[in-house]
Amino acid sequence: MSAPGAAGRFLGIDVGTASSKAVLVAEDGTLVASATRPHETANPRPGFFEHDPEGVWWADTVALLRELRERAGLSAVAGICVSGIGPVALLTDAAGAPLRPAILYGIDTRAGREIGELTGRLGAERVAGAAGNPLTSQAVGPKLMWARRHEPETWARARRWYQASSWLVHRLTGEYVMDRYSASASDPMYALDAHDWWDPAWEVAAPGLERPRLAAPGEIVGEVAPAAADALGLPAGVPVLAGTIDALAEAYSVGVRDVGDMMVMYGSTMFFIQHAAAPARHPGLWNNASLSGRGFSVAAGMATSGLVTGWLRDLTGVGYAELAAEAERVAPGSDGLVLLPYFAGERTPISDPQARGVWAGLTLRHTRAHLYRSVLEGVAFGVRHNIEAMAEAGADPARLVAVGGGATALWPRIVTDVTGRPQDLPSTAVGASYGDARLVADALGVDTATWNPIKERLEPDPVPRDRYDELYGVYRRTYQALRPDLHLLAEIQTGAAGG
Repeated sequence: MSAPGAAGRFLGIDVGTASSKAVLVAEDGTLVASATRPHETANPRPGFFEHDPEGVWWADTVALLRELRERAGLSAVAGICVSGIGPVALLTDAAGAPLRPAILYGIDTRAGREIGELTGRLGAERVAGAAGNPLTSQAVGPKLMWARRHEPETWARARRWYQASSWLVHRLTGEYVMDRYSASASDPMYALDAHDWWDPAWEVAAPGLERPRLAAPGEIVGEVAPAAADALGLPAGVPVLAGTIDALAEAYSVGVRDVGDMMVMYGSTMFFIQHAAAPARHPGLWNNASLSGRGFSVAAGMATSGLVTGWLRDLTGVGYAELAAEAERVAPGSDGLVLLPYFAGERTPISDPQARGVWAGLTLRHTRAHLYRSVLEGVAFGVRHNIEAMAEAGADPARLVAVGGGATALWPRIVTDVTGRPQDLPSTAVGASYGDARLVADALGVDTATWNPIKERLEPDPVPRDRYDELYGVYRRTYQALRPDLHLLAEIQTGAAGG
C-alpha cells in the first residue's frame, strides 16, 4: 500500500443517473485524462427507477478504466475513490452478488405505503429525532420493506444492502463498508447525532440483513484485490477509499467544505448540499453527516431538472447549444410562461411523489425557445424554494457554488437572477469524479487547497428581479391550487400503466 505523500495520479470514478465518469488527476489538481460512458436508467413502471449493478455500475467501471488505460496508463495510480448515486437499495447475497436491480433514490416512489407503515411503527417524532428527517421517497428503509413485501423470494436470500459506491468498493476490495454520509442519507437506518446505525430501524425495516461497517468518505478502507486488478488493468494493492454519494463528492470537487458553503449541482436532477453547524430541522429538507462523517450537512434535491431538458431536447430534435442560444434571446419570464418541473414527482421541499409537471400560460405565440427557457426558469424557481426552506430552518447559505454538466452559460445566470444570490463558478466543473480524486489526494497527504479555484462570480441582475418575483409567486400558488388534480392524474397514470 502506498505511503502518505506518495507521488502518482489519483483515480476518481463516479456512477451517475445517466452516465458514469472516471478521471486521472495529477498532484497539482491538473486533469490528466477523463472518460465518460452513458447508460440507461430502467423505468419499468411509473415511479420505478432502477440500475443493473453488473450491467451498469461494473460494466461502466471496466469500460472507463479501459479507456483511461489506453489514453494515459494506470500504472501510476496511487489511490482510488468511487462515488455514486444515492441513497439506493441494492440487495445482495452474503457474497455481495446482486439479487435484483438496485432501487434508486428519491426519484423512485414505489414505497409510498411502506413510508406510512414504517413511520407509524417507529413513530414520526422518534424517526425525525433519530434520523434527523421525516420519511420521504428518498428514504431507504421503506424500499427495503417494499422488497420484503413484494419480492419475498428475493428477500429470503438477501443478506446485505449496498449503495452504488459501497458495492463498487466491495468489487474492488472485497470489503463490506459504507461511508457515514451515505448511511446518514439512508433514512431511517442511521442515528444522526450518535453517528451510528439506529437499531430500531434495522429491526423493523431490514431484519436479517448484515450491517456494513462505517467509515468516513475519505478513509482508506482496503486495497485493490488481485481479481479486480486483473479485470480493470490496475496494479494490485492500490489503496481504495470508502467513497460516498456523488453529491457530496461533487460538492468537495468545487471546495464546498466550510459551514455556510452550498453546492448547487446541475445534473439529471438538482441537488444541494450545505455544510451546517447543526442539523437544520425542517420537514422538507434532509439532514445528513458531513464530509468528515462526524459533522452535519443539510441537503435537498429536485426530482427532475436535466432530465426535463433532455426530454425537451429529444422531443424537439434540437441540441442543447442551439436550444440555449434560442432561449437566451427570450426575455426573462418566457413571455408569461411558467413550468412546474415535477415530471417524476418532486422531492424537496414539497416531498410529493404524486406531483406532476405543468406548463401554465401557454399560447400559440410560444416557441420551443420559450419552452426551453421556461424549463430553466422553472427549475430555478425550485432552487429558490429550497433555499428559502433552508433559511427558514436556520441554515441560510452564505455562498453558492455551481457544479455539474448544466453549470454553463445560461442556466446558472437564470438561477442567480431568480434567487437573487451570487453564485461562484469554479475553474473545473468535472464533477464528482474530480472530488473523488481530491479525496484520494487528501488521504495520501497531498495539500489540495489550491485545486480548482473560482473563475467567476455571477451577481444578480436587478432588472428582471420584479418579474421573477411575480412569476415565483405563480409557481408556488399554481402547485397549491392544482395539487389535488395533479394527484388524480398521477393515480390515472399509475392505473393505466398497471392495467
